[in-house]
Amino acid sequence: MPNDAMPVIIAGGGPVGLITALGLVHYGIDVVLFEEDDQLSHDTKAGTILTRTIEVLDRYGAAEDVLAASLRVDEIGDIDRATGTARASVHTGELVSETRFPFVVNIPQHHLEPVLRARLEQLAPGTVRMGHRVTGFAQDANHIDVQVESPEGTKTVRGSYLLACDGGRSQLREALGITVEGHTLAQRYMLVDLEVDLDEANPRDYPYLAYFGDPQEWMILVRQPHCWRFLYPLEPGQPVPDRAELAAKAQHFIGDVEGLRVLGTNVYPVHHRVADRWRERRIFLMGDAAHLITPMWALGLNTGVLDASNLPWRLAWVLRGWADQRLLEGYEGEQSPVAVRGSGEMAEAARAYMDRRSSSLSAMDGGRWGVAVTRSLLGVSLDVDGSGDWSMIASGDFPPPVRTGDRLPNLPVFGPRGQAWLHDLARDSFVALYFTDVRRRPRISDSAVAGLSRYLVSRWDAPLDSGLRERTLFDPDERVTQRIGALPDTSVLVRPDGHVAAIVPFDPADEAKDPIRDVYVQITQGAAQ
Repeated sequence: MPNDAMPVIIAGGGPVGLITALGLVHYGIDVVLFEEDDQLSHDTKAGTILTRTIEVLDRYGAAEDVLAASLRVDEIGDIDRATGTARASVHTGELVSETRFPFVVNIPQHHLEPVLRARLEQLAPGTVRMGHRVTGFAQDANHIDVQVESPEGTKTVRGSYLLACDGGRSQLREALGITVEGHTLAQRYMLVDLEVDLDEANPRDYPYLAYFGDPQEWMILVRQPHCWRFLYPLEPGQPVPDRAELAAKAQHFIGDVEGLRVLGTNVYPVHHRVADRWRERRIFLMGDAAHLITPMWALGLNTGVLDASNLPWRLAWVLRGWADQRLLEGYEGEQSPVAVRGSGEMAEAARAYMDRRSSSLSAMDGGRWGVAVTRSLLGVSLDVDGSGDWSMIASGDFPPPVRTGDRLPNLPVFGPRGQAWLHDLARDSFVALYFTDVRRRPRISDSAVAGLSRYLVSRWDAPLDSGLRERTLFDPDERVTQRIGALPDTSVLVRPDGHVAAIVPFDPADEAKDPIRDVYVQITQGAAQ
């Protein structure tokens, strides 16, 4: 049985497992997801989805459903709790020229998961198997056999790869003997969902997502679609409050209010731990199985979604026969630094900032545009070439030219039949954008290369008799060209996840030389990227 006839197997039906499954289905890869519980979790958990995650959901065809169940937020507040003084907020409206989604959304995880599962069932009925627990595996060079306990008994399922999305206590990670490095905080976090009217009867006018810093006891207040949520630290040894105590604590934070009722609570430990390796041959760790990040600034779940953005397209290219197995090595090479030195360190710095142990924070000192990109798009520059040159911290009041590894801004261009968005062009392929003057009839190779599309980008529309009409993207006033910072006769190669793989010059008069094809072949068939 060839690899492409066997499903990719996912262990774990949380958000990362579900979004990864949506990604694989988007790329036409058969997938089966095993979740050991017989129903999705009802626990009160993560509640904010960042802009970059919305973009990933949009690529996988699930953003519309998630947005319909969410509350959109364009300001992330920073308030000194003791004085009530507002500090610098994050204004996501700064990103209107960067993304189709210049906002973050609030939706509790136990509401998000059913939306994702329903969309997955629409796209690929029968993908999710509830009450199925992965108990073992055996793998060789061609496949992996996964043992599963199910309501019908124990069975073996053969797959091409196994993705461990089974959470922070991952049994698959333990079975592989993979260790996690880092620490667990002595503090725990208390999360409480409240029914209370802070809009009309007891108006507070806080941003829908607000961080209240304090050296004694900080708080996070979140307006969820159906309730208010607040989160605060429990000191070591402090008992878990009962509902009456939680109601009193809420009023201590937000003042005397009428009609307050505790809807749900959750207490959880806080970690900064990352697996020392993320792959064992045909098994990959993803999400909390690979990294447990302090859930500050929504960096826990959303960092896991970055994994779900990176790995599915790589698996698709390999399973389609478009890439060498070495393409898969780039997953850990890019995502591990993001977890260790990106989200992990940023979350720890944010915690110190909330405790007022630190008066400054690089993620909040980078100018209005830079702060918005860092906090909602997670900076999103990856080490795509192994050079070590990457960062999750963007800076400046205005965007700089795009570099290799950056997330490409999602801007509109105009094809022969209407408007298109750059990210849409790369939904299911690498895309080469050739910035040039179509009046000069540039000679760009039209040889078919599996998984690679090509477009000319020009402020001059292609005449109907040029032979270039179907391949030209009209860029009025060079808005896209200038935002990207593309020099004349420069080509930009964009990956399916929207990251820039390479920026190389080309000769529009020499069709025989094809530098983009050479780079693409190197990425997919040569050295691991």
